[in-house]
Amino acid sequence: MESGHLGAEVSCCVKYFLFGFNIIFWLLGAAFLGIGLWAWAEKGVLSNLSSITDLGGFDPVWLFIVVGGVMFILGFAGCIGALRENTFLLKFFSVFLGLIFFLELTTGILAFVFKDWIKDQLNFFINNNVKAYRDDIDLQNLIDFAQDYWSCCGAHGPDDWNLNMYFNCTQTNPSRERCGVPFSCCVKDPAEDVINTQCGYDVRLEGKYIYTKGCVGQFEKWLQDNLIIVAGIFVGIALLQIFGICLAQNLVSDVKAVKLSCTYTP
Repeated sequence: MESGHLGAEVSCCVKYFLFGFNIIFWLLGAAFLGIGLWAWAEKGVLSNLSSITDLGGFDPVWLFIVVGGVMFILGFAGCIGALRENTFLLKFFSVFLGLIFFLELTTGILAFVFKDWIKDQLNFFINNNVKAYRDDIDLQNLIDFAQDYWSCCGAHGPDDWNLNMYFNCTQTNPSRERCGVPFSCCVKDPAEDVINTQCGYDVRLEGKYIYTKGCVGQFEKWLQDNLIIVAGIFVGIALLQIFGICLAQNLVSDVKAVKLSCTYTP
C-alpha cells in the first residue's frame, strides 16, 4: 500500500525558475572570477603567487575573485541541484545563501552600532592605500576614480599624500611628484578635453586648484544624500537572497514528498 503522499510531484515552475535564477547567478560569478584571474595573470601574480604578499595596499582584483568564486560555487550548486533534483546541493545552496544573508545583516547592524570605529578603520584603510598608490595599477585606478567621483583628495585632505614616498614634501625626496598629488585631486577645467595627468605637480607648494576635502567626509556626505538608493539596493539584494532560499526549500520539500510517495508500507 502506498503512503499518504500519493500524487505528490515536483513543481516544474519552481524547478526551472530556480534553475534560471541560478544560471544567471552562476554566469555572473564565472564572469567576475574570469575578470579577476585575467587581471592577476596580466600582473604576473599567477606565475608568482608569492607576489600576493608583496602588495602594500588593497588589490581590487581580490573583490572580483572572492565575490566571483562564491557566486560561481553557489550558482553551480543551485543549477545542478535544481536540474537533478539533488536535495544535498539544494540544501548546500540555501544554507550558504542564508549564511551570507546573516553575515550581511550582522555587518549592517555592527556598522550602525560601531560607526566611529568603522570611520577609524576607513581612515586607516585609505591611508594604507595612499601609501601603496604606485604599487598596483588597479589600486591606483580605484583611488583616482574615488577622488574624481567624490571630488576629494586623501582621507582628510591633500596633505595625506605626504604618506606616499613619491608625493611627500621632505627635502630628501628626489621624485618629480614631490609636494604634489595625483591628477585625480585636480579641479577639472571644463575647457580641457584631455586629462592633464601632470596637473598635480607641485600643487601643495604653489597652491593650485585642487580638491581640499577628504574622501572620508565626502563619502559620508554621499551616503547621506543617497541613503534611500543605497538602502534600496541592499534591500533588493536581500529580497533576492530570501527569494532564492525559499525557492530552494520549496523544491527540497517537493522532492522529499515525491520520494515519500514512492515508498510502500508492508
